[in-house]
Amino acid sequence: MPTSTTFKYETKRKNLYLRVARGHFATTNCHSNYYIDVVAQKTRLSEAQAVAEELRTNFYYTTVVDTILCLDGTEVIGACLADQLEKAEFTNLNAHKSIYVVSPETTNTSQLLFRDNIVPMIAGKNVLILAVSVASGKTVEGAIDAINYYGGKVSGICAIFSTVEKCREFPVYSVFDPTDLPDYHQYPAQDCPLCKAGQKIDALVNCHGFSKL
Repeated sequence: MPTSTTFKYETKRKNLYLRVARGHFATTNCHSNYYIDVVAQKTRLSEAQAVAEELRTNFYYTTVVDTILCLDGTEVIGACLADQLEKAEFTNLNAHKSIYVVSPETTNTSQLLFRDNIVPMIAGKNVLILAVSVASGKTVEGAIDAINYYGGKVSGICAIFSTVEKCREFPVYSVFDPTDLPDYHQYPAQDCPLCKAGQKIDALVNCHGFSKL
């Protein structure tokens, strides 16, 4: 982890943890005083299953899910969530009566792209967006735009961590939020008080992890 001040918070659910480091961290859109490490939840099956079980509780049997769109490398969680939704007999309308789990490509201009053989899994389908985190909301907004462009319908948004309750008109359901870290803060890069106080950035972070400076 980027700093020596690291924490691992346990929850009531087995294999579900919140791992964080305190410091000064920068993403492409903002700065924050915490780095939230979700790598194990994206890559370790037991933790991915625990995240999926927690997210599933936010959706009702009237929620229609044909496709799960996985952002930020959440495919393992997406597969677990699809399996749990199918076992719970959530409604889906596609001909195969099975949930698709897909990931987008990203163009040089940061737009999301689906190849021709993937488009049928989006067009005319009810698509659940799954992200690592929702902070500024720009990545998820890009996913909403892409789903609409390819003829799909957004059926929900979920994430491991979110600082917002809504993205556009859609509620954002997350496993963790700032109430789990009462002193969590994020700032626009140009208004970051840590920068103004001369505190150096500990690491650059994105959905893949961190790069220590």
